[in-house]
Amino acid sequence: MRALAGVSLEVEQGEFFGLLGPNGAGKTTLINVIAGLVRADAGVTRVMGADVVTQYRRARRMLGVVPQELVFDPFFTVRESLVIQSGYFGVRGNDAWIDELLHSLGLADKANANMRSLSGGMKRRVLVAQALVHKPPVIVLDEPTAGVDVELRQGLWQFVRRMNREGHTIVLTTHYLEEAETQCSRIAMLKDGRIAALDTTRNLLGNFSGLELRLHLDRDALPPGVPGRVLDNEGTQFKLRLASYRELEDALVRLREAGVGIVEMELHPPDLEEVFLRITGRSS
Repeated sequence: MRALAGVSLEVEQGEFFGLLGPNGAGKTTLINVIAGLVRADAGVTRVMGADVVTQYRRARRMLGVVPQELVFDPFFTVRESLVIQSGYFGVRGNDAWIDELLHSLGLADKANANMRSLSGGMKRRVLVAQALVHKPPVIVLDEPTAGVDVELRQGLWQFVRRMNREGHTIVLTTHYLEEAETQCSRIAMLKDGRIAALDTTRNLLGNFSGLELRLHLDRDALPPGVPGRVLDNEGTQFKLRLASYRELEDALVRLREAGVGIVEMELHPPDLEEVFLRITGRSS
């Protein structure tokens, strides 16, 4: 069985790109190939033009990876960990940037704390700081908010969005589909090691999802000609799936023409979770 098969994609410089798929789809394997930790038996992978095999050192300097696992050295403080990480990339005298990372990621008051004393959410923030300590143009975030509370999550996204605005390319994998929907301009969905969908977030929502319209009417039957598909019906309450806002307009016009009164109405816009389920056939 192949972990990846025929995966071909290009992430543009400065893009916020989502890489989604169910467990076992090949997301982490692809990230490991990009990072040079796993060597593909065919194909070419480049980071900012540098081949990850033949130009490994150059490619690796262009890349900052936040791993899914909480990997840390328990014998050092937060600041020491960042200084040591800088040394791996031959970076010295970057104390000002380390201070900025600590401040921006809410770690300033933990700078001299031992890594093993931190909570899981704080350790994950340190992993983000380590990935950025050499100022890479490409940042890969593999499940960056797993186990992170809401407050820490908001602060993390604020900082990542700032890095993206400053020109850094962001590649994100996450099981929190609402994060991908909010953050990513373009998304690839993997299934069984292959790309099942690749498009802008907007197009994916428009092409694979739809509107869910919930109606409470003054009668227990829909008039003929109302567009959409009835998902559920209980007495005078109906749940419809509509393909577009145009169909919504047509449905409301048809109800009005038939003299049907709307007691209550709810509209639920396209949802990335629905797109994900339709494409992969599985939960995240």
